[in-house]
Amino acid sequence: MSHFDATRRKFIFNPTSREPFKVSRSKIDLFMECPRCFYLDARHGVSRVRGPSFTLNVAVDALLKKEFDVHRAAGTTHPLMKAYGLDLVPFQHPDMDIWRENFKGVQYLYKPANILVTGAVDDVWVNKVGELIVVDYKATAKQGRLETLSDTTWERQYRRQMEIYQWLLRQNGFNVSSTGYFLYVNGKKDAAAFDGKLEFETTLIPHNGDDSWIEKSLMLLKHCLVDERLPEAAPTCEHCQYLEKYLNVLRNRASKKDSTTTKPTTKPKKNPTKKSKTTAVTRPEGKLFDM
Repeated sequence: MSHFDATRRKFIFNPTSREPFKVSRSKIDLFMECPRCFYLDARHGVSRVRGPSFTLNVAVDALLKKEFDVHRAAGTTHPLMKAYGLDLVPFQHPDMDIWRENFKGVQYLYKPANILVTGAVDDVWVNKVGELIVVDYKATAKQGRLETLSDTTWERQYRRQMEIYQWLLRQNGFNVSSTGYFLYVNGKKDAAAFDGKLEFETTLIPHNGDDSWIEKSLMLLKHCLVDERLPEAAPTCEHCQYLEKYLNVLRNRASKKDSTTTKPTTKPKKNPTKKSKTTAVTRPEGKLFDM
């Protein structure tokens, strides 16, 4: 489980500062998913509790980058591109390593909102006419061959992710194709045995990006940041739903405790003719049991 930093002091928005506020691609997506979770994160440093890291996905990502970097250095077409009939090569640029580095990535200052937008791409390819093609690596293990994206929450997030990368590169003066690709590696489950290796099927899924929503969303995001009122939670936000139920349990237990302590107590009458056996119960100590 990732470490939860309950006292984060960095990357918190200061309404009185004139410095550009840095917002990553993932934070924009957080705002789109739930304004309240974004506000608690950006204004108060209270982030969502993260789950375990996808270490296998990270390993696949690193190996794919190495593989495509060989063709990048040689200026050659990768066999996967040829298999899909794509006349492309990995894009060569001196800032490629920076573009792919978390917390740096491709950056652009959107002046109307005074927000520095960042996004770390997985890869960029280029066609014969000089158009850049954004490529995002995805690793999973699903039944069947992956050839299209569905309309789940995750897939909608993937689409927004690619569109932000396309927008960032355009703002940096590059000619960017509306078509990007998700390079999916899908772990096969039908092998006879594991034998110390996991085999993958690799597919390319095209996406025709539309970044027209981004600048409007950045302005809404900035209005959210400067507002002193706590935004409404998104109706579908599982994190906010959990927190509300959690707080309700604590409130109810605190209410019961208060009613118990204020109720007048009367000593029961003793029956001298009847003796009863009692068993002592040790009550655990600690704040968990104070409610």
